[in-house]
Amino acid sequence: MSHSGNCEHKHYDAQNIEIKWQKQWAESGIDVPSNDASDQRANYYCLEMFPYPSGNLHMGHVRNYCLGDAVARYKRMQGFNVLHPIGWDAFGLPAENAAIKHKRPPAEWTYANIDQMRGQLKRLGLSYDWSREIATCKPEYYRWEQWMFTKLMEKGLAYQKEAEVNWCDPCHTVLANEQVEDGACWRCDTPVVKKNLKQWFIKITDYAEQLLDDLDQLSGWPEKVVGMQRNWIGKSSGAEVSFSVENSDEVLDIFTTRPDTLMGVTYMAVAAAHPLAVKAAENNTELAVFLKECSTISTKEADVATMEKKGMALGVNAIHPITGEAVPVWVANFVLMGYGTGAVMSVPAHDDRDYDFAKKYNLNIKQVITNAAGDADVSEAAYTDAGVLINSGEFDGLKSGKAKKTITHWLDSHDKGEERIQYRLRDWLVSRQRYWGTPIPVIHCDDCGAVAVPEKDLPVVLPENLQPTGGSSPLAECEAFLNVDCPQCGKAAQREADTFDTFMESSWYMNRYISARSETAMVDAEDMQRWAPVDQYIGGVEHAVLHLLYARFYHKLMRDMGLFDGEKVGSEPFKNLLTQGMVLMDGTKMSKSKGNTVDPSAIIERYGCDTARLFTLFAAPPEKDLEWEDSGVEGAHRFLNRVWRLFEKLNADAVGEDGEKSVKDLRRTIHITIEKVTRAFEHGFAFNVAIAAQMELANALQSFDIQGESGKAAFVEGLQALVTMLSPFVPHFSCECGEVLGFEKDAVMMSWPEVDAAALVQDEIALVVQIQGKKRGEIMVSKDVNQDDALALAKADSAVAKWLEGMAIVKVILVKGRLLNIVVRPA
Repeated sequence: MSHSGNCEHKHYDAQNIEIKWQKQWAESGIDVPSNDASDQRANYYCLEMFPYPSGNLHMGHVRNYCLGDAVARYKRMQGFNVLHPIGWDAFGLPAENAAIKHKRPPAEWTYANIDQMRGQLKRLGLSYDWSREIATCKPEYYRWEQWMFTKLMEKGLAYQKEAEVNWCDPCHTVLANEQVEDGACWRCDTPVVKKNLKQWFIKITDYAEQLLDDLDQLSGWPEKVVGMQRNWIGKSSGAEVSFSVENSDEVLDIFTTRPDTLMGVTYMAVAAAHPLAVKAAENNTELAVFLKECSTISTKEADVATMEKKGMALGVNAIHPITGEAVPVWVANFVLMGYGTGAVMSVPAHDDRDYDFAKKYNLNIKQVITNAAGDADVSEAAYTDAGVLINSGEFDGLKSGKAKKTITHWLDSHDKGEERIQYRLRDWLVSRQRYWGTPIPVIHCDDCGAVAVPEKDLPVVLPENLQPTGGSSPLAECEAFLNVDCPQCGKAAQREADTFDTFMESSWYMNRYISARSETAMVDAEDMQRWAPVDQYIGGVEHAVLHLLYARFYHKLMRDMGLFDGEKVGSEPFKNLLTQGMVLMDGTKMSKSKGNTVDPSAIIERYGCDTARLFTLFAAPPEKDLEWEDSGVEGAHRFLNRVWRLFEKLNADAVGEDGEKSVKDLRRTIHITIEKVTRAFEHGFAFNVAIAAQMELANALQSFDIQGESGKAAFVEGLQALVTMLSPFVPHFSCECGEVLGFEKDAVMMSWPEVDAAALVQDEIALVVQIQGKKRGEIMVSKDVNQDDALALAKADSAVAKWLEGMAIVKVILVKGRLLNIVVRPA
């Protein structure tokens, strides 16, 4: 490796140099991995969560993609064959909103935004394999999603049923719980109502146990995210109990984790949409008004937990399955139809919520559990701990653990219940009454029912020229799209007008990248074996539950559909997960509405993209929020110029004798830095620490006095190592510096530097000197110094000597490599 030191400019000309290298990389194809099975390199798949094409990158995007790019570039330099793809999560409501506002079809808006953002990503110099670029709104992508859905229908894993949903009338669509804010639509602020609609579901509950068990495989995920997934799945062990309804054939089935408290049930509570409540309201105006009020409240669990609990008696009784006593049935706003059966048994003596409700409405409170001392009191609050049963007939005296089993066995033997495991997880509602999404591949026939579109007729292509108006989906009014013959009987029929939830597209894109251009299969089994699972996935913690859960589920569906070998590929899509923090300004998240955004293009135009990259990676650990500071950006720019000016030292002649000690010190600093930066990449991506270490190395090189050939060689070694290690963070800058140094190939393709263990060995160490246990100085000694020599050197040190004046040395203790302790007394 030669080094010319021919640095033409005092200042680094970022704009021209970055464009030069981006052009060179694109032409050489260095970012495209080999798909050749004979390639002996180990494969590595690095992926950041793909962007929604909103039109402009924000600093959160920049941070996310620069983190991933640093990892991908490091792995390439380590000799891995790296897959690092990019695409667009292109369907969704924002495009419809923009279409309404600008009076242009969502497709036109979306494709224009993709073109713009593609240019912005390329300007950042991100090392993507653009040959695998996908957009989820393209038929060649979503045809396979439609194919999968038809296969799920065949297996009984996709089905249609009536479900209670959040409905916004002006927007004419279902809203997720997260889109309901204070009981109103997040988009138009109209009060949301509960409505029963026929919806399409996928049976994710059939995979609940797998999704739970496989969390144990995710050792490379943050514990917090694994915990959030575990909580969302929410496995509970308990009993299903059947309460018959008085003077009726109806039965109220409930689930409880506390069958030991069954003898303390004093009322039942049902959801406002429960058939029992709806029927009772037919002849009760006051009750009907209350049910309507309940239909407008939030169904978010956090909101339900904190809101005022309200209810009304239905005038109906249930029958206790063991005692045969009549138990009044109430409708309550805290019972949700979407969770369990929409009915709960209420034991106010042993549940805080039930207790408050019973006190409010003067309902009976019956204590059936006490503590070991037998003095638990429920006159002021519920007793919610386990204990010993009382007032429970034949079950008196049993401890809670034993009582749960005994009472459940009694119920089972009398056909009144059974042991059961329940999950908080509900089947995935995948249909939306929106236009800009993947058409659900179903045809409705009056004779044949819901019929899956045959494979030969896929994809069902979404017409891209329709114009949303803010009301019902234009797809529901497009006869050219809707009218079709039934594929089974040939009679006139209609296509499904709903489209898929956009989580469907983002749940399998990581696998499509692997076979991005396949026209014969969703994925290629051999390609999957070569690349999957993703080695490193990077994205925001806000996706910790739904996106990651659905992606884990979809991966298992694809495995079970025979698309790849689960034994060879694995049952999880992401081996390691990094959840990066947000970019803040003045302590709050950047947003256009707050007017506190920073345009990455302006930073790039002024300083170059490497400065933007360096700042976002240096300003905070990746998992922490990053506080935007203009001074930090300027500091990153100054650092690059400081490194650039180091090349001036190469032009100076090396004069004088070799300074052996200073050369050894510099080489030790070089290899300590290599060790630190490598450790940062291998353990948690503490890039702020890695960059700080490189700044220290740059300082050491700046202050190093080049003397003799060994001095110049050490300086060049340090500069080469610095430029190479900076490559994942500031690739354009590094390539330009590498060219000046005469690297045989682009800096981003150089081998990652290795630590020279010999350079880390210290001939001399700093030895702490203590007198009477207190530190009084430090002396430089050889690493193998003996006690007598160490004491002599300590006595010769002025800082130590003054503490020995007038003292007799009683004892000397040398702790090798650490300290010299001297015990003294007055002479």
